[in-house]
Amino acid sequence: MKDEWPNAAIWGIGTAVPPFRMEQEDTSRRLVEALAAAGHTDSSRWARRIFKQCGVEKRYTCEPNLLEEAENCRYFRGPELGGGDVPTTSERMGVYKRASVPLAEEAARKALADSGAAAEDITHLITVSCTGQYLPGLDAALIGELGLRPTVARFPLTFLGCAAGLKAISLAKGLVAGQGQAQVLIVCVELCTLHIQPSSGREALYGASFFGDGASACVVGAASGTGRERDGFLLGDERTVLLEGSAGEMVWEVGNHGFDLYLSTAIPRLIGDHVPAEVERLLDGAPKPELWAIHPGGRGIVDELQELFGLSDEQTSASRSILRNYGNMSSATLLFVMAEMKRKLAEEGSAFKEGVALAFGPGVTAEMIRIAYSPAGSLGGKTKNAEAADAYV
Repeated sequence: MKDEWPNAAIWGIGTAVPPFRMEQEDTSRRLVEALAAAGHTDSSRWARRIFKQCGVEKRYTCEPNLLEEAENCRYFRGPELGGGDVPTTSERMGVYKRASVPLAEEAARKALADSGAAAEDITHLITVSCTGQYLPGLDAALIGELGLRPTVARFPLTFLGCAAGLKAISLAKGLVAGQGQAQVLIVCVELCTLHIQPSSGREALYGASFFGDGASACVVGAASGTGRERDGFLLGDERTVLLEGSAGEMVWEVGNHGFDLYLSTAIPRLIGDHVPAEVERLLDGAPKPELWAIHPGGRGIVDELQELFGLSDEQTSASRSILRNYGNMSSATLLFVMAEMKRKLAEEGSAFKEGVALAFGPGVTAEMIRIAYSPAGSLGGKTKNAEAADAYV
């Protein structure tokens, strides 16, 4: 176990969702009606079951057509289901281009306000997305919308899946550790619902059951010498690993009608087989952490990790709450989880607590990083938590 961590911390987090809410029960009803009307009775029964069991109660979408009844929903009624006029990939990317920038801007402004940093203070911008792409991209658009300096260093991370938000945090930590004055703005935006497919296939229906749209952002800066009177998350050692034999278990490919997703039912088992040993290597002899920021890629993943590590319901409550109320928003989700954890810890008046953040993406890739919650004023000897916090910087 290392005595000191790199001098970097998350000082502000912001989140945003689009205005259209998809209630799970209603969405399931409409999709089941479309399947039944096309004669796919087995698929309709399976869809009803998976929508009920996936742990999602509501989520958000940028596409109002997804709230229409089955006969009018272009994402539910393709040729296979007795309809037509399915949105093409080009059309879906047009919606992505229109909707992604204002959503990303909202999350970024909230993160800047939460951190106390001004737009002109930002030295590096990391943008993250795997549900759409265009050039000039989100990074260029945000410079103008947020008033960032035109010389800000830009790092677009694209098509890295659900683990990309945590990968961006690790990258930002390295930038701050190497350049003490760096202030890194991370912005993740994912419009997953644009890729719902009008299909009776189980892979398509599974993906349709729990993905949602959202944006999240954070500011990463130095952990000491900043004068910030805010709570935040200190960032420690990180680890990334490509799980052996898992390349075909999580697949996301560009098709003619959006992106085609395949998620294997073996993913929770793969995580259970490989991740505990990787977490032990990350901790390097440190005690079992109290805080667990788990990306809720699905209810099965959270269930598996809770059982493996003997976690309490409280320790997984933030992950389950985000899954229940927003669904899986791919790379944007982990910062939603950390924002919820931060809110609860601040409300409880929590002392300094160590933790770990985990996310999983195509590969199958496991990303993890040690974190520690630092209450407002705990750096610089102003509270009883100062000694614990100072050990990390």
